[in-house]
Amino acid sequence: MNEELEIPVKKTRTSRVTKPKVEKQSLVQVEPISKVKEKKVEPIKLVKPVTKPRAKKVEVSQLPVPEIQKETRSLNAEDVADYLQAHPDFFHQHVQLLEKLSIPHAAGGSVSLISKQLELFRARYHDMENQLTELIKIARDNDTALSRMHKLNLALHDAKTLKEAVTNLNIVLTEYFLTDFVAIRLIQTSSDTENLDGIFISSDSKDLKPFDNELRSGKPSCGKPTIMQARVLFGFQANEVKSCAIVPMLYTGLEGLLAIGSRDEKRFHASMGHLFLTQMSEVIATRLITLLQQAK
Repeated sequence: MNEELEIPVKKTRTSRVTKPKVEKQSLVQVEPISKVKEKKVEPIKLVKPVTKPRAKKVEVSQLPVPEIQKETRSLNAEDVADYLQAHPDFFHQHVQLLEKLSIPHAAGGSVSLISKQLELFRARYHDMENQLTELIKIARDNDTALSRMHKLNLALHDAKTLKEAVTNLNIVLTEYFLTDFVAIRLIQTSSDTENLDGIFISSDSKDLKPFDNELRSGKPSCGKPTIMQARVLFGFQANEVKSCAIVPMLYTGLEGLLAIGSRDEKRFHASMGHLFLTQMSEVIATRLITLLQQAK
């Protein structure tokens, strides 16, 4: 029987295996010149710049107001005193305020003469200011009255007949004198040349009795008319008239009444002046006399 021989083997240290170094390849690969020449160079495309839309201008007044700004605090005496102390030249820039301020003047137990004089000067100044304001108002009223009187003269001179004069008179007094009702009554027999029924009243008519005071005194009367006066002057519109001015026209060649009514009860009152009404009646009567003479 064959026996197998065992050969002892020496253990040797295994040497480390070193890996071969691998050369790093460059990332940029260079192509041969022949291939580069064959490639076509594409034209560069220009890209338009993107323009941003302009922001709209917003006015300061359109901006929302924060709620903090809306909260306001009322001033007190200490705030005013602190402000004046911080701005000692305040009254140099606002001298007009000194005229309305009452500043005490220390004079012991007696009354300061300077304070008393200042008080008198201030009162006189306010009186003169009120008078100036009143004069300006009167001047404006006179200017308006002059303009209205000019319109009245033009309307009357433009009329060629009595009927046209009455029509123009109604238009001018309604539009420019701001009245609602106009009435003219001539105290004489009716004229057959023109159709003007209701304008003429005979001298012995009972319709003149409500106007005895005006015809006797020759002065205008203003205020609320009586029922009889309103019916004679304004007919079926008598109930609508709340105030009116009744102006007598007593001249050579003409006697009559001019009435101007309004729906406002304060439009004509007893305390108003009569000068303008008298002058207006003189202008109207002068033109009516001329037209009446031409109609004969």
